[in-house]
Amino acid sequence: MGVSGAAYSAFPGDPLAMTSAAVAIVDSEGLIVRWSPGAQELLGRPAPEVLRRPVGSLLAGGDPAAVVPRLRRIGRDWEGVVALRHRDGHTVRLAVRVCPLAAGTGPPEWLVAACDAAERRRREMDAALARGLLERSPLGVAVLDTAMRYRWGNAAMAAMEEDPAEPARGPARAGAGGAEDPRRGAAGTQGADPGAAGMGLPGTAGRGRTRGGRARASPVVSRQARQTLLSGHCHVTLDAVPPRPGPRGALCPGGSRLRAFFPLKDASGRTLGICYTAVDLTGRDPARQRLALLNAASEHIGTSLDLDRTVRELAEVLVPQIADFVAVDLLDVVRARGMPAAWPERRAATLRRAAHLSIHEDEPDRVVGEGEPTRYPVRSPQRRCLATGEPLRVSAVGLTTPWVADDPIRWHKLIRLGVHTHLVVPLRARGVTMGVVTLMRWKNPDCFDEDDLLLVTELVARAAVCVDNARRYAREHQAALTLQTSLLPPALPAHSAVEVAHRYLPADAESGVGGDWYDVIPLSGARVALVVGDVVGHGLHAAAGMGRLRAAVQTLADLDLAPDELLARLDDLVVRLSEEAEAAAAGPTEVGATCVYAVYDPIARKIVVARAGHPSPAIAHLDEPVEFPDIPAGPPLGLGGLPFECAEVPVEEGSVIALYTDGLIEASDRDVDVGMERLCFTLAHPDRPLEEICDVMVRTLLPDRPRDDVAFLIARTHVLSSDRVAYWEVPADPAQVHVARGAVAGQLSRWGLGEAAFSTELIVSELLTNAIRHACGPIGLRLIHERTLICEVSDGASTSPHLKRAHSTDEGGRGLFLVAQVALRWGTRYTGCGKTIWAEQQLPRGDA
Repeated sequence: MGVSGAAYSAFPGDPLAMTSAAVAIVDSEGLIVRWSPGAQELLGRPAPEVLRRPVGSLLAGGDPAAVVPRLRRIGRDWEGVVALRHRDGHTVRLAVRVCPLAAGTGPPEWLVAACDAAERRRREMDAALARGLLERSPLGVAVLDTAMRYRWGNAAMAAMEEDPAEPARGPARAGAGGAEDPRRGAAGTQGADPGAAGMGLPGTAGRGRTRGGRARASPVVSRQARQTLLSGHCHVTLDAVPPRPGPRGALCPGGSRLRAFFPLKDASGRTLGICYTAVDLTGRDPARQRLALLNAASEHIGTSLDLDRTVRELAEVLVPQIADFVAVDLLDVVRARGMPAAWPERRAATLRRAAHLSIHEDEPDRVVGEGEPTRYPVRSPQRRCLATGEPLRVSAVGLTTPWVADDPIRWHKLIRLGVHTHLVVPLRARGVTMGVVTLMRWKNPDCFDEDDLLLVTELVARAAVCVDNARRYAREHQAALTLQTSLLPPALPAHSAVEVAHRYLPADAESGVGGDWYDVIPLSGARVALVVGDVVGHGLHAAAGMGRLRAAVQTLADLDLAPDELLARLDDLVVRLSEEAEAAAAGPTEVGATCVYAVYDPIARKIVVARAGHPSPAIAHLDEPVEFPDIPAGPPLGLGGLPFECAEVPVEEGSVIALYTDGLIEASDRDVDVGMERLCFTLAHPDRPLEEICDVMVRTLLPDRPRDDVAFLIARTHVLSSDRVAYWEVPADPAQVHVARGAVAGQLSRWGLGEAAFSTELIVSELLTNAIRHACGPIGLRLIHERTLICEVSDGASTSPHLKRAHSTDEGGRGLFLVAQVALRWGTRYTGCGKTIWAEQQLPRGDA
């Protein structure tokens, strides 16, 4: 019959102390057939005195029928409080429970267990106190076993030790309201004892479970619990709690947490585990909480130079720690691309919503959207704050508030939400007011006080410096982008040898503008040069360096140099620029670049490529897979003293050649090989329009916010048919000049270019005469009918004539002067076996 007070004191909480239980067994006739020592001690009656006697004889009233109404049914049992007569004669009030016993085929018997009623009430009070302390108290309590695994934890501890960086995984968390497995009890832990409800600390499932499914404690808790386990004494610590992201991106500041660890031992002194309690002290010390919030804000605000992100970070710090709603409004000139000549008059300046954040997901407090003008009334706190540059604290808003009648929409919002206090702070940095920050409270019952005003003013002042830095960086970024785009070719020239398309995509604002460029340069002999390069670095220096290199490439291309020789001279230029920068010590001293230079010949139907530290071009053939030709990888420009090599690749008509910078195939989320595979995929069908191919390349290869700028150029090749080219070998005999002029006249007649015969014969006559008189080796004459009429004379000499002014007494020296007057342009290019002098003539519009 229960546990006596003495037994409870001797064996506290021992569920196996059956020798102290007051138990009796009553047969179907109401006679006592069993009597325990505990019952004898509780009523003072030995077993011989009560066995085979009616149980009603022990009642104080003597009437068993009067006892039944006092018992209540609980399942198959009955329980209640009855009065029994002690052997000494006094009355003992006992809490009893009666349950039936199965007796096989015979009549049933009854088990009666009892304990002192006052002791029962004390036990119930202790149990309620334990449940309240462990389940409803804000004090966190948890139990660890000797392997530092959670055996039990209340809800308060789960909220404190929740690790938002590692979300819970796997089965449902036991302490959060459900069992992981119905076969494992309410705690969701197999083999748990009935008193250990809630095994497995809620919120810790993601930190790493053992094979049995229990979560391990964090490293900090484990280290401190092991110290307690080894020493056997209580251990108290005060630990710092880092800030963590809260709901909707808001920042929950860190603070401090007091933890106490003590060992749990059984009756024999054996350590069963470690119990530890924790209490969060952050909210108990307002000064410490404000200091923690300032510290967290210094790490959270200004993580980038993006203006929108910066104002959003400010809002995340203020909500919900300080306000229930915050709105950041900036002046229009803050987002202007250039520095304003003068800041506008504050009362008339236009404010636009830059960011807002609310404790409500649906934002019922929002009046305008981001990017929209706010249109505050003239007498509103925002306009007054903007005009004076001083913060304003509005403790009450009502019908008597002056600006309420001027803004009914906001007034209805404030009334419906129950807003009771306003705080408006200017966003001011370096003597310039850039906007205002508005804070409101309705869920928080406290009005903004002076401490809140000082805290918000400090937070906004720090954010204002970051906003001004972002504004200045955005202006510099725009200047660099403007310089970059102005130095790129505004429009690529049309050419009969290739059809081209291109893209330039600057990097995101945080990375800055780079020095990527592309170009298409017409060359002599109907050829065309395709160029793509990349200057190392970002910003104005990279953009200016790109402009220098592009101009140098165009100048060197006019000399008709071979690709490898052109890159060698460009390398010398970059070395010289780097030495000048180092001597001046102005800005970055290192100047470097990569470049790929390709020359396509539509007559020979081949492309000659050289590269300096740059990715190899891709060639999409019509009937073959996309090819990355094996072009010798030269060193990047600026190293100096290293050679460059070029390679020839045959190309059929209709193929697509893609030149690109490394930003197209390299990204932080993938390997270069993956980028190459995606590039092959985008070029797989070269018969598509080039603009469509460019769009697919952008969508497939580039992220939304590229970390590096990208430039690429794609060209579809065309060939010049043999009937548009005429070639003659001319013997080194002055008499053959007349024969050559006749052959040229006949070819022009067949092409329908008889009007150009006179000027062409003059050019042929002068160039052939110079070659016969001053050159050596085989002499060749070639006419090319393209967009222009091209006349070329080649010989085996390495010296080239130059234009000069002949005196009146000179017998010669006027040939090239006449050629320059007749031709649209002329020049000399060197080959492996000599040189070629060429001249181009403009054709009539219809013939061209």
